[in-house]
Amino acid sequence: MAKRTYLLELLLGALILTSQSLPVRLAIAEQSTKTAPSATDLASAMVQYQKSLAEYTKAQEAYEAAATTYWKSIDEKRQARNAKRANKTPVIIDDYVLTQPPVYSGPPKPHNPAAPSQQTPPAPAIVVPVVADFLAAAKQEFNFIPEQPQSEIEFKRAYAKAASAAGLTKDQVVRIYGFEATGNGTYDVQAGLEYHKPGEHAVTTALGYNQLLATNSVELMAEFGDQFVMTLNARSAQLSDQAKQSLRTKIAVLQAMIDFSKSVPDDWSQHQVLAGTPKGLGIHAMNLDLDVGPLLQTQNLVESVLFARAKGYPGTLSAAELEMMNLMGDGSGFDLITMPLALRSQVPTSNFFQQGGYEDNPVVQRNNVVSSLLAATNAEMDEEIKKQGALDLAAAFPN
Repeated sequence: MAKRTYLLELLLGALILTSQSLPVRLAIAEQSTKTAPSATDLASAMVQYQKSLAEYTKAQEAYEAAATTYWKSIDEKRQARNAKRANKTPVIIDDYVLTQPPVYSGPPKPHNPAAPSQQTPPAPAIVVPVVADFLAAAKQEFNFIPEQPQSEIEFKRAYAKAASAAGLTKDQVVRIYGFEATGNGTYDVQAGLEYHKPGEHAVTTALGYNQLLATNSVELMAEFGDQFVMTLNARSAQLSDQAKQSLRTKIAVLQAMIDFSKSVPDDWSQHQVLAGTPKGLGIHAMNLDLDVGPLLQTQNLVESVLFARAKGYPGTLSAAELEMMNLMGDGSGFDLITMPLALRSQVPTSNFFQQGGYEDNPVVQRNNVVSSLLAATNAEMDEEIKKQGALDLAAAFPN
């Protein structure tokens, strides 16, 4: 828009100049010459620029030093808490950083008056693959078309059945669905395309009721794919010949996806590389399959439950607590949810993030203590579960 306005102003200026008489044009040119900066003016501006630059640099250095010290202390405290938990030692208030992260409040970076004035080129557009790309990749790489449901409620019933069988509660599943998928999200909802409004565009590959990234899909295939195969094999034993053969064909494709996912070490960064390949995008399309999609979406949450259980977490995770692990990663999420209740109103959310992750997350900055973040999450869930999609998912759960 700014570029278009600038060009329009140039065109209008050209029309005005060509329509003026010669004396008027000469007067305009003379005025332009008079307002051009002289060498003396430029020298004076450079003196002011150097002064402003020195002030800016000093403020930036002070901020960066403070930020480095702060985030180093965050990391040290986190390591100390992990060591305490490993030794079954209680975590206390002194094991957290209790101040908020430093915020730069100095002067803005000054403009160099001697530098040529150039329009900043637009940032290159980032193209995020969408559902059509996932489906095309599955067809191209695995010669497979996911079996998509005939209706939304069909997928909800399959998901509710899988989640219930895995030990997740209705409250956990429905509230997280509301939080992640807006309370009305379809099985193929993608981040950035939730509301079907003009101008929407995909912002990540996050897909489905629990918004799995393509990397999540690859990682889950590598770590739990054999379990998915066992589940489908048991299901095929109960089917008629034609349906059994169809499912066995799907299992063969699933096995090929698992083999590809296991072709690298079991590491998030390695799986992230695979997720960006055509085969990785084809694996992500399995979230849309009526048999495999519910297993993937369910396992993403079950993995966090198993992590907490292995760490000795007592009882059942609330939906908000499970969501913290889903959003922040199991390690950081577990660190947060195991905090004593009495400390949650005092401890900044920054204690559970790396600097870059915190600075890119306006939600945790706005809700900057743990109690506030959990309250905001619960409040969002309370609103979203009133929507029809969430009500339908709740009704799909076996009694």
